[in-house]
Amino acid sequence: MKKTWWKEAVIYQIYPRSFMDSNGDGIGDLKGVTSRLDYLKYLGIDVIWLSPIYKSPNDDNGYDISDYRDIMDEFGTMEDFDEMLAEAHKRGIRIVMDLVVNHTSDEHKWFMESRSSKDNEYRDYYIWREGKNKDASTPPNNWGSCFSGSAWQYDEQTEMFYLHLFSKKQPDLNWDNEKVRNAVFDMMTWWCDKGIDGFRMDVINMISKTKELPDGEIKDLYGDYGPYAVNGPNIHKYLQEMNQKVLSKYDIMTVGETPSVTTELAKQYAGEDTHELNMVFQFEHVDMGIGEKYGKWNDNKPSLVELKKIMSRWQTDLYGVAWNSLFWDNHDQPRAVSRFGDDRPQYREASAKMLATCLHMMQGSPYVYQGEELGMTNYPFQSPKDFRDIESINAYEEWCAQGRVSHEDFWPCIIARSRDNARTPVQWDDTENAGFTTGTPWIAVNPNYKEINAKAETADENSVFHYYKKLIALRKTHPVMVYGKYELLLADSEELYAYTRTMEEDGAESNEKLLVVCNFVDHEVSFTIPDEFVGASCLISNMENDYSRNEVTVKPYEAFVLVK
Repeated sequence: MKKTWWKEAVIYQIYPRSFMDSNGDGIGDLKGVTSRLDYLKYLGIDVIWLSPIYKSPNDDNGYDISDYRDIMDEFGTMEDFDEMLAEAHKRGIRIVMDLVVNHTSDEHKWFMESRSSKDNEYRDYYIWREGKNKDASTPPNNWGSCFSGSAWQYDEQTEMFYLHLFSKKQPDLNWDNEKVRNAVFDMMTWWCDKGIDGFRMDVINMISKTKELPDGEIKDLYGDYGPYAVNGPNIHKYLQEMNQKVLSKYDIMTVGETPSVTTELAKQYAGEDTHELNMVFQFEHVDMGIGEKYGKWNDNKPSLVELKKIMSRWQTDLYGVAWNSLFWDNHDQPRAVSRFGDDRPQYREASAKMLATCLHMMQGSPYVYQGEELGMTNYPFQSPKDFRDIESINAYEEWCAQGRVSHEDFWPCIIARSRDNARTPVQWDDTENAGFTTGTPWIAVNPNYKEINAKAETADENSVFHYYKKLIALRKTHPVMVYGKYELLLADSEELYAYTRTMEEDGAESNEKLLVVCNFVDHEVSFTIPDEFVGASCLISNMENDYSRNEVTVKPYEAFVLVK
């Protein structure tokens, strides 16, 4: 297995709108990021993945881009970006940009030209079709958008429909047009020449669609576009072209967001020698429970047996041939400790540390989402008026306002899964608005900021923050955490997640072996330490216990790692 800097890195995701506001307008910005780089350096992370900061009308919080070579006014200027990049590099921190090229904003100059007439030179930059049977009231097919409603929008100017798999203000680009691909590659090269260190690629496996665009199988109200627009016919060809023309020319990190990906597909996308991407995000573990109630909206506690099955398959199938991305949460997911752990006050810290142990000891590059290192929790939403996220607002309208399900039944499900849980401001201290802004924040601050904040946790050696700091530091000195082989123990336990990591290299710097044990429940569980680990030293644990004997009573949400 090739050793590279990005395999050994820990990546920290910043959602700029909610990270730190420098000018009191209630919205996080680039100067705010720069002002907190010393905090991130102290935490020990290697890379920042920056969610979109480009010019955007903000229909989908920056994932609708109107100019790829300019900065959103609310976030600052290109000079602010250049300063942030330089200051990050001074501290040995790399910057990875979010690349959103499945779609643009409908306010991008390409789309404004495209919709102006059927013979415009940009017309074929997007996917236009006549209505079914040339009927202006019937979309070309039955596909539904990810954000509710049809995936087609009728445009009166040229009396045709355009495809938008997300918001109607996010028209999909036509990647079958070579001019589109070259324009994207030129833009990527421009950013690489600026000195950025890589790209996280938004829904990158959706850029290739089948030409026929047939109706999909009806799921809920609309047809499923998945078989025709996800992992499409030319996806590998286009990514290999991207690699050849841009990515291979720079020492950068690339990670693709790839919904509905399998381990077999991941080996192609992120294989050691397939010349596409370095790694991909899979979503099987965060998609658990989809369809059990109202589509993605459910408040079920994930099954640990099922979680282990998914995580272990990715660990074993990709070993030696491709690379994993490791994450519990991000800007599109609820808070990790509220979903996979236990955010009740008596268990929050322990379960946050336990989840960190479980993830960071696996093979792959770990991602820390802003505030995760503090054990930040889901927000206690009281009303649909609290939402800012287009997906949550549309879902409530589609399910409740239209009378398909009662508010009482749907509310626990939407607040458990809303993307806004991850988007409340980072809690820096216990002053007003958690030190995020001197103005009125664009989205409410979680009221628990007086108890959970960075100032208190950096001062407390036993905090969640310092536990993350220790885990990240261990990764630098124990190659087995990065490159060791994974083996699951106790596959059928709904209480304990236990596994080993073993270095298999001949002449490796360290032939260490790790035993990782994590208790996912709020009661004690007995565990028999395998004979080979009896007497092994404890590398890290989130509470005091005696690991020298065969039998250990593992406390609620306890995690420990033994090394031999």
